[in-house]
Amino acid sequence: MSDENKRPGQSGRPENNERPEQNEWSENRLRRELPDEVPAPVPAGGQPSAEKHEDSLTGRQRLVKGLWPPRVTRAQLIVALLLFGLGFGLAVQVASNSDSDSALRGARQEDLVRILDELDSRTQRLQDEKQGLDKQRQELQTSSDQAAEARKQTAEKERQLGILAGTMAAQGSGITMTIEDTKGTVQADMLLDAIQELRAAGAEAIQVNGVRVVANTYFADSGKSVSVDGNKISAPYRFKVIGKPQDLEPALNIPGGVVQTLEKEQATVTVQQSSKIVVDALRSSKRPDYARSSSQ
Repeated sequence: MSDENKRPGQSGRPENNERPEQNEWSENRLRRELPDEVPAPVPAGGQPSAEKHEDSLTGRQRLVKGLWPPRVTRAQLIVALLLFGLGFGLAVQVASNSDSDSALRGARQEDLVRILDELDSRTQRLQDEKQGLDKQRQELQTSSDQAAEARKQTAEKERQLGILAGTMAAQGSGITMTIEDTKGTVQADMLLDAIQELRAAGAEAIQVNGVRVVANTYFADSGKSVSVDGNKISAPYRFKVIGKPQDLEPALNIPGGVVQTLEKEQATVTVQQSSKIVVDALRSSKRPDYARSSSQ
């Protein structure tokens, strides 16, 4: 075959000369179009970065790392101490309330009803006293002769204070309590508990074996007997109390009260209600050494 009849592309050498040039031109074109590569930063010393280390941790390891070691500030420590003190106080309060309520939980239904009646009676007594004071205020405000009304109320108040101080005799409804102590086991503190319980129930005048009981009365043991304000008394102990009988007697018979305590000591207690109790034992009036009326 002649050279004239040969077609371009049929010869191997010219075709091989053109392909390297085309490949080099395509590679240069791609390099111009693509951005330059940015090498990744390599940490100093060839160590892995902190972010890469964090990414390699599990969820539990991250939680432990966040909680330990604890980072406690001074303010957080103060708040924690205050919360601890508050919780401890609440726990003590709940425990004390539970101890005080345990006696009532074990009481019988009749005893609980009696206690509720006593509370109702005390509430009613306070309401009556409030109404009496309101009435006195209204009388002072509306009386045409306020000076005479004031003198009248002053005299009445003086009589009341005389009864409380033991310088005047008194009479009224109340109870008589007799304590028989054949074993000699009744002590002064038991009689004092009876006085305190009667006062709490609204007793207005008390007399024990001919000795008037007032605000500063004291009881002391004296051998097998008891002394009241230095006056020696012996069994049977007879209490004459002026007050509302429906309040005084239940107050002595509450569970764990005066009567049960004395009966545990093998003493016999008898309580009788009466419409007329006379308290005629008197105390001498003593002038205070230092206290004076503010109106002088």
